[in-house]
Amino acid sequence: MVNLSVPKNYTFSPSEGTPHLTINHDVAADLDSSGAFEGPEKLLEVWFAPSAAALPSGAHPNGLKSVSSETWVGMLDMVNCKILSVLESEAVDAYLLSESSMFVFPHKLILKTCGTTTLLLGLQRLLHIAAADAGFPFHKADSSKDLRAAAVPYRVFYSRKNFLFPDEQRGPHRSWKQEVKYLDDSLEGGGSAYMVGKMNGDHWYLYITSPNQTLTPPLTPESEAHGQPTPEYSVASTGANTPGANHNDETLEILMTDLDPENAKQFFLSDASAVATDKLAAEAREARQAAVDSLGDLSTPPDEVDVFDNYDDSDLDIATAKLGSAAAAAATTKAPTTEELTTEGHALGTVVSESCGLSEVYPTSVYPDARVDAYLFSPCGFSANGVIPAPAAAETDPHNSTHYFTVHVTPEPGFSYASFETNVPSGQNGRTTAEIIEHVVSIFRPGRFSVTLFEAKGRSANPYGMGDGTLKSLAMQRLVDPVRGYRRVDRIVHDFEDYDLVFRFYERDDWLGGKAARPHTMHLMYTLDAQGNRLYTLKKVAHGQVTKSAHPARFSPDDKWSRQRVTLKRRFGLLLTQQEEEKQ
Repeated sequence: MVNLSVPKNYTFSPSEGTPHLTINHDVAADLDSSGAFEGPEKLLEVWFAPSAAALPSGAHPNGLKSVSSETWVGMLDMVNCKILSVLESEAVDAYLLSESSMFVFPHKLILKTCGTTTLLLGLQRLLHIAAADAGFPFHKADSSKDLRAAAVPYRVFYSRKNFLFPDEQRGPHRSWKQEVKYLDDSLEGGGSAYMVGKMNGDHWYLYITSPNQTLTPPLTPESEAHGQPTPEYSVASTGANTPGANHNDETLEILMTDLDPENAKQFFLSDASAVATDKLAAEAREARQAAVDSLGDLSTPPDEVDVFDNYDDSDLDIATAKLGSAAAAAATTKAPTTEELTTEGHALGTVVSESCGLSEVYPTSVYPDARVDAYLFSPCGFSANGVIPAPAAAETDPHNSTHYFTVHVTPEPGFSYASFETNVPSGQNGRTTAEIIEHVVSIFRPGRFSVTLFEAKGRSANPYGMGDGTLKSLAMQRLVDPVRGYRRVDRIVHDFEDYDLVFRFYERDDWLGGKAARPHTMHLMYTLDAQGNRLYTLKKVAHGQVTKSAHPARFSPDDKWSRQRVTLKRRFGLLLTQQEEEKQ
């Protein structure tokens, strides 16, 4: 792991509270994303306390943030993803993963993974780490070091969009029913499961548990040695430490499909490399011009110098200062290498983040300490995490005033997808939720997208959550404005005990849907291995891009075609009726 933080004596050094980036070059070098076609992510959020300021007695002062990256690697291996880089800050550590992102706060962890990752298989390991390494209350064992020890969550949220290729999923993720059963079996008391949206169209799943009002603190050394029972303590259901009392506890999620091909091109390595090369050339020209402008009369030809002109040592000092500042600027500005601008990685990720407009969603002019960690994959695909400390005037407690956003893009034609998620409070930078949605949607121009706004109710304003005042003043009010260029197809509101959920689904005015919206040719191809088995893959050709399915279907020479046809139809969907089988 290489720390890329800027020394504090440099001109543009970050402040003490500014996030710092660490890149895992070993994983980044070995990454292959060519088969990552399942864009819609699984999202797990586990709380172990109501807030960072309300950690239970016995927990580490930094809570989950005290857990090392190496410890998280073991859990992420069970999920089937790797750490690419870490953006560290006082309030939250943002992990950019080979399949999406993870955010670690002192009191909660958010894990978001795409593709065929097995996210829920990491839940038990997460609960054990919270007990053994972060000191949170646990059960199922007498010692936190016992592998059976599992921390008791305060709350758990799990959600996802309907999958594009559900048959490709593994473990408990093959169906929503299996996921719910796995969560119920893993969590004492279970939770409540919901489906939001059309059953025969795009929809969104949610699993949520109620706040755990009684937690068991960890054993003291004395009680552990003597096997004494541990006392229980209660977490107040109202007051400053509950999510419901915090108006800023909200999550906005925009899930987009059928991206406009022209907009999606910017997330292909070939296009991004061309943009980066042009940008670097333009910056070089600007730097040369700036150097000429800063040198001023030092560029005057020697034969035009008046040797009898009066001057003193101060003139030489000024000239030396000009040359020195130019040299210092050149020394402290490290330009990306040619290799970095033609291969996947963080350099091209930063270029794409700036060129596509993502960096302007929460601009540094308003959030001076904001940092974005972006990565562009080969041959295509993009991920970014942002850590957004609030402007100085907004809040003083860094644990309450530092937020995040995350973006993930699968741009391949035929199954293109992009997601944007943030918990930055609406209106903090003077922009409404509707304006943020329009900004993000304009980057991708999707044919269809859904918006979910999940927001805690302010109990101080409506202590019992009764009547319609809460909805009118909070979540519903945030999404009243239309999105230009789109028509709203669906609108659903869920009124939970301490949260409001608003779900909306949109289609672009000129989106035709179906084959007209996604022109492509399809080929079902097969190869023969050494044993004579047929390995089928689906090749898609669209807009000059060729992609193949990640997981081939395997058949032995004895398998009848009728069985193969049924399996292939289930694997590749109704597209099979459009296929032309050919040997590769």
